[in-house]
Amino acid sequence: MVEIVEYPKRTDWAQYARRAAVVDETVRRNVAQIIDDVAARGDEALKEMTERFDGCHLDTIKVSDEEIDAACREVPADLQEAISVAAANIAKFHAAELPPEVAVEVMPGIDCRQRAVPISRVGLYVPGGNSPLFSTVLMLAIPARLAGCREVVLCTPPRRDGTIHPAILYAARVAGVGDIYKVGGAQAVAAMALGTESITPVYKIFGPGNRYVTEAKVQVNARGVAIDMPAGPSEVMVVADGSANAMYVASDFLSQAEHGADSQSLLLTTDGELARAVCRDIDLLLSRLPKDELARRSLAHSHIILLHDDEEMMQFANYYAPEHLIINHSQAERLAAMVENAGSVFLGAYSPESAGDYASGTNHTLPTSGYARCYSGVNIDSFMKKITFQRLSREGLASIAPAVTTMARNEGLVAHSLALEVRINEQ
Repeated sequence: MVEIVEYPKRTDWAQYARRAAVVDETVRRNVAQIIDDVAARGDEALKEMTERFDGCHLDTIKVSDEEIDAACREVPADLQEAISVAAANIAKFHAAELPPEVAVEVMPGIDCRQRAVPISRVGLYVPGGNSPLFSTVLMLAIPARLAGCREVVLCTPPRRDGTIHPAILYAARVAGVGDIYKVGGAQAVAAMALGTESITPVYKIFGPGNRYVTEAKVQVNARGVAIDMPAGPSEVMVVADGSANAMYVASDFLSQAEHGADSQSLLLTTDGELARAVCRDIDLLLSRLPKDELARRSLAHSHIILLHDDEEMMQFANYYAPEHLIINHSQAERLAAMVENAGSVFLGAYSPESAGDYASGTNHTLPTSGYARCYSGVNIDSFMKKITFQRLSREGLASIAPAVTTMARNEGLVAHSLALEVRINEQ
């Protein structure tokens, strides 16, 4: 089922690090048309697209308080308790990320400060297709609330009967979301970016989605609306030695494969026996999955890769830059110190990626497609911007005046120099 690749040359690493999903020109063109249509026709366009893409006729786009109340009553008690546990852990971890104010006297008479300020209005996108990702509501809305974002808007696609999955609405209430709209796909991103009669535009958009949602985020970003990060299909990489339990590794493989046909799983190991055992256990576990067809299609472009030693495994891991990196290894902490590129790292036999997806407290909205080389996962800073302040006394200004005026004049910016000179030379 899964290809075992033995000791590939470094010149061949690229073919095994290649992701499955590629946004083609048709997707780009269709998304551009959707954005233009929402910009031109607002709510009317959203309702037409909802009927066309979701098979649902809507009279109103916004979810009412009565709908939320009714949905919350449908959520089973055990799921309510699970959401409460996850929400508490997510809040505890993200509250610890809140940045302190920075205050430095760089020289006598020159005081500089930096203060983190919340983005006042943010938009959250929560998919509802194959799985109602109510966990994503918690991952995005809780840090937004802790950061102090004044308005938090959520868009998610309706079901065919015009309702939102009750768990999504329950999680939104727990997390303190303000306005919720029954809009999905690229059109939801366009609505949050550009605004419609019902939806006021936001300053930054967060959340995962299919290739149309991802492309819409990229395109509205080019129009001046911030996004959390470019994103693609989910992925996991497991780094393991002979001490790893093959069944654990196989289950981690499948936890990503069930996300979709374009998801990807990789195992790096120095142990050939483990590689073969994982292959066998993947076949055993597949029969227990209700979405086994999706998983099988994902596994068709997943790999088990044999490498020579721990150092080579970590070099490949950093080259791939995985969204999720599981280090199931007898010396996990030593290998963790070598990590340079990863979205989130899971250490040891009892740290499956699923824990981070739901309830350990870290965020599951992470960079994919190699973007972990330069992007962080969503965190409290994602919902804030940092503003600097400075106050200079006359003496402080005089102390740096020679440096400033010399640099300004050498850049040909004479007025910059004059702004100091008129102050320093005044009688």
